[in-house]
Amino acid sequence: MALKALVFDAYGTLFDVQSVAGVTDAAFPGRGETITQIWRLKQLEYTWLRALMGRYEDFWAVTCESLDFTLKTLGLAATPELIAKIAEAYDALALYPEARQALTSLSGFRLAIYSNGSPAMLKRLIHHAGIDGLLETVISVDEIGIYKPDPRGYALVEKRLGLSRDEILFVSSNGFDIAGAKAHGFSVARIERIPPAILRAELEQASLVGAKTLFKALRMQPEQLGLAADLTIAALTDLVPYATARR
Repeated sequence: MALKALVFDAYGTLFDVQSVAGVTDAAFPGRGETITQIWRLKQLEYTWLRALMGRYEDFWAVTCESLDFTLKTLGLAATPELIAKIAEAYDALALYPEARQALTSLSGFRLAIYSNGSPAMLKRLIHHAGIDGLLETVISVDEIGIYKPDPRGYALVEKRLGLSRDEILFVSSNGFDIAGAKAHGFSVARIERIPPAILRAELEQASLVGAKTLFKALRMQPEQLGLAADLTIAALTDLVPYATARR
């Protein structure tokens, strides 16, 4: 069946979650990188924990909870007001350099985002990046009250677009999201932000593995669950020839 739509994950796929490091380091000089990595690791863990416990709170609450955990773990004091101020960095993440060109080049397809982000967070993020006009719609897990990779979320994508899974290409850089989308039956493209050989070199050369390298190893590699992506590419712009050939 012909490809009609591309659906993108937001955090880590279109937007660089590492770009909060400037804000975290400004708040706690010299600790920014460590805070950034633990924060993101715990942010994802809290989505999974809340999903398993059936205790949904939106992504803003999860983002603040995981930052609070991070700062307490590192012995850093912060008021709720400071935590909220730092967490606002997720509303202004940097768009990956090639993302705008990719979305523009794919304008002949229906383009959407499916994300863990709350509707308000995603609205602010997309407006800040100036890509509002390049997307048909933005779909949040908030509509069903359960986080990725729950299969009900990927089914929601089909329902919202009015398309079958064979007509959709799902795009992500997150292993858990790729596995979830593939298990649902989508064709999946994986954006490989850190090639395995480069990561292995980092791990071998480091006498003590830093927080950022550990994050790359845990969250930026494909999961070994028998649910591999159909396509692995280095940049979002590499989607253009692939999608065009499937039209």
